[in-house]
Amino acid sequence: MLIRICVIDGQGGGIGATLIKYLKAAFVEEVELIGLGTNAIAMAQMLKAGANKGASGENAICRTVLLSEYLVGPIAVSWANAMLGEVTPKMAEAVTSSPALKFFLPLSQENVEIVGLTKEPLPHLVQALVERIKEKMNDV
Repeated sequence: MLIRICVIDGQGGGIGATLIKYLKAAFVEEVELIGLGTNAIAMAQMLKAGANKGASGENAICRTVLLSEYLVGPIAVSWANAMLGEVTPKMAEAVTSSPALKFFLPLSQENVEIVGLTKEPLPHLVQALVERIKEKMNDV
């Protein structure tokens, strides 16, 4: 059975698409990549990048995050009203309450600063996230 990784993104879906590309290259056929968009544009970008399946909207996110082993995306997907209001309180609650292991990128457009992190370009952050998932999958 394939391991299910849900990639969650909103707005234009660029971060989610980048995550999908890197995860697809790293895991090839070992995982099922689900693109979950807070909107249809974000979901479409993740499908274009190679997600196996995609869905958008509150109910799709709330339901699917319960059925996944891993959740990945920008940290803002766990904050109610983030991404100009695209992340609903129900979405944020579903993401944070999901039993899935979560890997968040420290990226947001909100007025939040996460102390203790160094600024890195998106490709470096995504590569570090992929490596961390590999470690977890191999119980390292």
